[in-house]
Formats: sequence, C-alpha cells, structure tokens
Amino acid sequence: MNATVNVVCYKWKTLSNGEYPLMIRVCKDGKKKYQSLGISVDPAHWDFKKNKPKVNCPNKEHINKIITDKVNELSEQIVQLKSERKGFTANSLMSKTSKKVQPKTVGDIFLEQMQRLTDEGRRGYMLSTKQVYNSLMEFNKHLDIYFTDIDVAWLRRYETHLRKKGIAENTIGIRFRTLRAIYNLAIEENIVKTEHYPFNTYKVSRLHKETAKRSISKEDVSRILGYQSSNRYIRLPIDLFAFTYYMGGINFVDIAYLTKDNLMDGRLVYTRRKTGKLIKLPLQPQALELIERYRDKDSPYLFPILSPKHKTEQQRANRVHKVISKVNQRLKEVGKALSIPIDLTTYVARHSQATVMKRAGVPTSIIRELMGHSSERVTQVYLDSFDNEEIDKAMKNLL
Repeated sequence: MNATVNVVCYKWKTLSNGEYPLMIRVCKDGKKKYQSLGISVDPAHWDFKKNKPKVNCPNKEHINKIITDKVNELSEQIVQLKSERKGFTANSLMSKTSKKVQPKTVGDIFLEQMQRLTDEGRRGYMLSTKQVYNSLMEFNKHLDIYFTDIDVAWLRRYETHLRKKGIAENTIGIRFRTLRAIYNLAIEENIVKTEHYPFNTYKVSRLHKETAKRSISKEDVSRILGYQSSNRYIRLPIDLFAFTYYMGGINFVDIAYLTKDNLMDGRLVYTRRKTGKLIKLPLQPQALELIERYRDKDSPYLFPILSPKHKTEQQRANRVHKVISKVNQRLKEVGKALSIPIDLTTYVARHSQATVMKRAGVPTSIIRELMGHSSERVTQVYLDSFDNEEIDKAMKNLL
C-alpha cells in the first residue's frame, strides 16, 4: 500500500489560545502517525476543504513554508526508501524525520554569521556585516523573511531606499556584496535552492565607482621613508608605513596583533584577521630593523600599538582604532610637507606596494597571495600552491 503525507488542522485538540495545532499525518498500511509542526492556527483562518491556510491567514507564507518543507522532506524519504527497497512503517518513517521543521529566516542567518565572526575574532568583518543587517532592518522593518522573498524586485527596492538616503555608490556596492555573501551562505547550508538566486539577474558588479588614486610611486615612498622631523611622534607612523610597504601590504590591524610568535625561520607568518587566510612572507632586512627598533622585553607585541594591559578584545579594538587615527593624521602631515599628491595613510602603503609589484610585472595572482585577498574562493585555492621562492622573488621588487 502506498504511503501518503498530508497536513491536518487537528480540530480534536483545542489549545489554550483557541487555535488548533497543525499536524503532519503519514498513512501507511492502514495505520496513521501524526507529528506536530509546532505551529497552530485559528480555525477561522483555515480552509478545511482545501486543507490549507485561507488567504487572510496571518503569517500565511511562513505557515505554508513549514508545511511544504515537511511534506517534501517526508516524501523524499519515502522515495529513497522505495528506491532502496527498504520496508518502513508510518511510525518508522516519522521517527527518521522527528525534528520539527524550523526554516531559518534571513535574520537568523545574519545573526548566526555575526556570532561566528565574533567567535573567530574577526571583529571588523562582523561590524561590517552588522551594519548591513541594521540597514536591512531599517529598510524592511524586520528580517523574519525567507531567502525566497529576496527577489530582483526586492533588491531594486532596497537599492532605491539606499539612494534616497544619499548613500555613496561604493558603500551601496559593499552592502549588496555582503547581502550576496549571506545568500550564498544560505545556499551552502541548504536553506534555499540555487534556482531562487536573484544575483544572476541583479548584477552587483555594476554598483562600483572608480575611487581616487590611492597609490604613489616608488620614488615617493623613498621620500617618505627618509623624511626627518623634530616631532618625535612622527617616527612611529613613518615606520609603520614602511613596515606595511616592505611586508606585502600587511594591514594595520594585523600589524597591531603581531607578536614574537609570528616570526618563524626568517619569515613573518600570520593569519589575516579580516579573511582568516594564513600569510607567510620573507622578512625583508628593512622590516627586521624596524622590529628590532621597537623590541620591548616587557611586551609580546612587535610594535607599541597594543600592550599586555589591553586584556579584552574590546580594549584591544578600541586601542587599535585610536592609534590608527593618530597614525593616519600624522602621515597626512608628512604627505603635505613632502607635497605628496594624495592624503597619506597606512592604506596608501598597502596599495602602493601592490602597484609597484604590478608595474614590475609580478602576476596579479601572486600579489593577491601576498595581500591575503579572499574575494575569489577558487582563485584562493589555486593561490595556495605558490611556494616561498615565487613570493620571495616577487617581494624583491619592493626594494
């Protein structure tokens, strides 16, 4: 006898709120097995003839999603058991899928991702994701929606909302790329099927505006590194600029957290806090000189940005934010004194080292490896194959 799966508004049991529980019913060999879906409805909102919520039923989409997912889950299990010629009863089938269906919403996945990033210590990326979460909450009023609700029309409305608020073009692009990353995560976790993916039609790549030049020439870098000042507070910013340049464009936050443990066999080995990617770079002689200059036997850190007194992650984050603001402020002073055509920051050093190597003919793929980019997963898997010799050779172009 064939097994059947359907939903039942169980009117034989009235809950304290006057609603009836929704149950999944499996019929097999004349026997029936019921399982609660964990939701209930007002009988006035249930169509008992068509066995589904009425048009005016509150949370109709949510209820239908739960019903459909559970029916499909059991139906697929029946097909699999039959294909394997395995016997089953209504009871055994239900026990295999005893967990209540709790489809995750867009808000659920955002919150899970933010917690995951927090646990991994990737505070910057977490705050960026939280910013997008707050933006979406402002736009949609809530995120108790499913990924299938995010279609092209929904994305266009969100874009219009951001433009009305006067958000910059590249900021809009960042928010959409973050939303797309969350959607991709939902696909990986089998929360939504790829057939619903809206970003094949809605192109995020168009949300990009060319930014002002943020790199300088090798000659200008030399002028900055040789700059002399009577202000003793200028030396550290210049040295951090230099270390960034000599060490593959290492990010300021990553410099702050460097300790003696990151020095291994003549190489700087660290994990990028933003992407989680492991970076291994040859220690340039100039970089070693800078490390020696700031060596402090009372601190595990290589540079005087963090210290042992910064015990919590929040304290460390606050300290890094404070120092980088001061460093960039003083670098801008140096830039103006030397008539550098752009505002000088630590990011300029990161961008400049990449530009210098590119002009020297170093393949973009190796530059990505040096800088720890991870925007293209397939590329990153390929880049992991580069050996130390190739990277060492590439970095010689900086000297």
